[in-house]
Amino acid sequence: MLTGKLIKLILGAVFVVLGIWTFVIWWGDVLSLVRGSLGFFLILLGLIFFAVLD
Repeated sequence: MLTGKLIKLILGAVFVVLGIWTFVIWWGDVLSLVRGSLGFFLILLGLIFFAVLD
């Protein structure tokens, strides 16, 4: 029982560290992705507000 939780804890920590490491290495690409997605996000947000308005 304890072994399973320990394995899940270790795997979770490994994935978090890998995610942070990847984020730091590809920081420029991440910023480019955010800038490129911002317009689509705003359009979607506007459409959601129009749908709620009804």
